[in-house]
Amino acid sequence: MAWQLYILRCGDGTLYTGITDDMDRRLKAHRSGKGAKYTRGRGPLELVYREDCTDKSAALRREIAVKRLTRQEKLALIGEGATL
Repeated sequence: MAWQLYILRCGDGTLYTGITDDMDRRLKAHRSGKGAKYTRGRGPLELVYREDCTDKSAALRREIAVKRLTRQEKLALIGEGATL
């Protein structure tokens, strides 16, 4: 089973970070309002970054590391620098 870390840009400009083993299913869940509580009502949601991880444990560790980044660091990670 392949795990991925992902970052979504919400309609209000905020960034949401999560992990999944099925990106299509997870994106559908977020967009239908059945994903994370944070993303409900913040659409439209755009997938702006994804990163493959070796297993769920590695994905969880990477998620924690990314969530500790500042907004500017996350923007740099997704290739947008500090332009937003």
